[in-house]
Order: sequence, then structure tokens, then C-alpha cells
Amino acid sequence: MLKIALPNKGRLATETRELFEDAGLDVRATSERALTASLGGEFQALFVRAQDIPVFVADGAADVGVTGRDLVCESGCALDSPVDLGFGRCRLVVAAREESGITKLDDLHGSPRVATSFPNLTRRFFDDAGRKVDLVPVTGATEIAPHLGIADVVVDLTSTGSTLRVNGLREIATILESTAHLVVTPTAFPRGSDRARALEDLIAALTSVLRARDRRYLMANVPREALAEIRRILPGLNGPTVVDVLDGGRFVAVHAVVPANGIYRTIAELKGQGAEGILVTRIERLMP
Repeated sequence: MLKIALPNKGRLATETRELFEDAGLDVRATSERALTASLGGEFQALFVRAQDIPVFVADGAADVGVTGRDLVCESGCALDSPVDLGFGRCRLVVAAREESGITKLDDLHGSPRVATSFPNLTRRFFDDAGRKVDLVPVTGATEIAPHLGIADVVVDLTSTGSTLRVNGLREIATILESTAHLVVTPTAFPRGSDRARALEDLIAALTSVLRARDRRYLMANVPREALAEIRRILPGLNGPTVVDVLDGGRFVAVHAVVPANGIYRTIAELKGQGAEGILVTRIERLMP
């Protein structure tokens, strides 16, 4: 039974649990504060801080982990990421006070003080840019540092930039973009082993849910003579499935998996071809 390190709190924890539950790996814990739990009876979950997960996986305390790419890069641990889970999207950025007049890196002079909870990524970024800085390590409320005079700029995470703007800060550079990733130690899963097969099953379960989230299953009765045009409208995975209607009339039933984005336009085009009885439904899991 693989041990999977999962975030214990925050938005990342919520979205991770939702993904696992949608994949049929619901969390079965003895209490809300339990540090371990069963995942659908197939795996064991370890609930820890997201920033500690790279070290847990690298040290072998957990076989697999779910955490942000930013935290993996900051840790410096040599981990593989077989799946980008896509949620928890954010950016690690350099930001300065609006009234400072700093709008780009070239506006920084001397050895500016940089407040951040990502010292390794920050040091690497400024070293690569050929700029000397004085790091000011902080563990929270990074946005307040320039206003208190303890730093000239900050390096912090943002998703929309709204928190920075509310606190009078302007983004001047992006260090990296991050999403939640499934992470493993490269040497922990020998090819052909039971552990490798268990990891493959886990990846298949999670990716089947992710693949289905932006797709819909569409069914409609369409005129037989319009099938050539219907194929253009509904390319699906391998073209639409066409089924004869029992009355043998001019209509046939077509079924297809279509992108959720733009479904309104797809329905409008089908109706323009005389389609009737159009039904659109969500897909829980989709295997290629």
C-alpha cells in the first residue's frame, strides 16, 4: 500500500481531496484531525504541511506526494513529476510599492533588500539576473515588509494579483508559474515492480478525472442526410458514434465527447442542422 503525502490545510488540501474522491479514492479517517487515513482502501494518506511534502517524499517517509511546483523547486529535492494536476495555479513574483517608482528589475540599484518566504528560489533568480540582493526571510504577511521599511521589494505568491494591488504593490517580474503536481522519487519505483504498477494505477485514476473535467458527453437525434456536417461539428475523440433509431426513419442518434468550452455554440450548430432531443451531461472519468 503506497503512502501518499497530502496537504493538510488550505485550498490545495481541499482541491486535492476533491480530486481523489472523484477518482474513487475517498478519504476515510477516524477523525477530522487524524494525521493518517485510508484512501478508498487502496492507499494510505499522510496529512502534512504542503511545504514539507517534497522532503517527506525525497526521504522515503512517503512514496508519493501532492504539492505545489513552487514548493518542490524551493526545496531543491530531486523529484519527478509524472502528473501536473492543474489546480492551485499561482505565480511567484517580484513586487515593489506602487509609489516607489520601481517598474522593472533594472530600476533596482545597489543591493536591494528582498523579503520572501522563498529564499532559495529568490537567491537563484537574482543570481541568474546578475544582481546582488540582501534577503530578508519572512514566514508570513510578506506584503507588509516594504511598508514597514524592512525591504525594498518582496518575492511572493499570487494567483490574480489582487492581494498585491490591495496592499499597494506592483508586480515587476515573474520568477515561476506553479500548479499542484504529483511528485515521486525517481528511483523508488523499479520497472515491473508491484510498486510501479500501483503508481501507474494511481496516475490512471487521477488523470481520468482531470481529462473528464473539461469534456461533456453529448447525445442528439440528427437527420441522416446531415451526417457529413455533423461530423465536422462533433469530431469527438474518434468521430461521433452513430446509432440507428428503431423506427428506421430519417433520424439517427449521435453520441460524442465534446469540449465543455463552447458547448453553447456546438448546440446552436446542431440545431441549425435540424438536430432534436439534444442532451448534454457531465463525465466523471475519461480513459483514452
